[in-house]
Amino acid sequence: MRILRVGDKDFKRQLEGVLSRGREDLEAVERSVQAILKGVKAKGDEAVIEYTKRFDGMDLSPSQLRVSRKEIEEAYEKVPMEDLDALKLAAERIESFHRRQLVNSWFESTADGIILGQKVTPIKRIGAYIPGGGNPYPSTILMTLIPAKIAGVSELIMVSPIYGGRGSAHVLAAARLAGATSIFRVGGAQAVGALAYGTQSIPKVDKIVGPGNVYVATAKRMVFGDVGIDMVAGPSEICIFSDGHAPPSSVAADLLSQGEHDERALLVLIVLSDAYARAVNSEVERQLKELKNRVVVERALSNQGAIIVAQSLGEAIDLIDEIAPEHLELMVETPWNLVGRVRNAGAIFLGPFTPETVGDYLAGTNHVLPTGGTSRFSSPLGVDDFLKKSNIISFSREALSEFRAYILRMAAMEGLDGHARAVEMRFLDEKAEGGKVTAKKPI
Repeated sequence: MRILRVGDKDFKRQLEGVLSRGREDLEAVERSVQAILKGVKAKGDEAVIEYTKRFDGMDLSPSQLRVSRKEIEEAYEKVPMEDLDALKLAAERIESFHRRQLVNSWFESTADGIILGQKVTPIKRIGAYIPGGGNPYPSTILMTLIPAKIAGVSELIMVSPIYGGRGSAHVLAAARLAGATSIFRVGGAQAVGALAYGTQSIPKVDKIVGPGNVYVATAKRMVFGDVGIDMVAGPSEICIFSDGHAPPSSVAADLLSQGEHDERALLVLIVLSDAYARAVNSEVERQLKELKNRVVVERALSNQGAIIVAQSLGEAIDLIDEIAPEHLELMVETPWNLVGRVRNAGAIFLGPFTPETVGDYLAGTNHVLPTGGTSRFSSPLGVDDFLKKSNIISFSREALSEFRAYILRMAAMEGLDGHARAVEMRFLDEKAEGGKVTAKKPI
């Protein structure tokens, strides 16, 4: 890994190179995705099937798009009991954590006849995109569908390029455990388009969640507005801050673990001494030789890997906030002392015995996290992503009368005569008897 030192003449330029996070010219990707979305919108199933054959090598008929209940049950039976136990434990912990996020409608009334509040309503139908690629991701199914189910979403639609090969049984078993109501064996930008616009087989959803490659992320960005999305997720990221107390072997292993996801993954370590930086770097080189996914990890290390030597604790915290990583590990002697000082991170892992891997699988927290520096303004996927809120307002005649003059003055400030008239009309239309507004007919 390259070693950068804060204070070096070209440090800022080198840091900017790392934090580019492998950004590429997206014009070609956008053109391709736009054509796919246009095709799906116009031709529905026909386009989805055509693109799935072209990009994924699967030749499907319309009746094969949906995974049958029989296939799901047969897959569930094939999964070894030990694997099912792990999936069930993960599901239980994810459900327990996310139930704490649930919020209820609330209303507040005052003595002068005003009732204000918020009505909380679950989204009706969501689409969860589950990556396929080279590796199955049953954990992502649990992370996306369980919070939606807790929120009260009634239709949980899942799309994923399920090939029937390695790991597909685990994917379908996880979907069964998480409560998927429909599963479709399609992926890529065409799956996002199908969820956004609807086809003859795949229903249009209200919101699309879940991570994917650059084509999926671009498609989600392009359909936003027609449907809601959770975030535009990019390659995986890890930033580790170690004060030198953690064994270099553990630090190196955690850096390498995130490099397995993507050759464009961001792998950054912040330390306070050159000697410790060299020790971790030696461990990275040693452990890299033992990894099965060595080629992908090597590329990630070469493209987006760096060890940064900071001159002080304050400087290290500033760097963390500038990077705004998806995953942050505080591998320091007293990590709780630093939690309050960190402003930007998707998930924070504390101490030498909390590798990022536990967050991926069994901690119970969500592993769908903001990437690309977006933790500066966004949060992990959670129950709130599947809820919407409506403001509730009720004024009595007396309350409207009390605020009447102020409303009229504010309407005049903005030059909106019709706004003022809408209030005044309530009082001009009053009958003499009782001073109440007349109503012709109850609704």
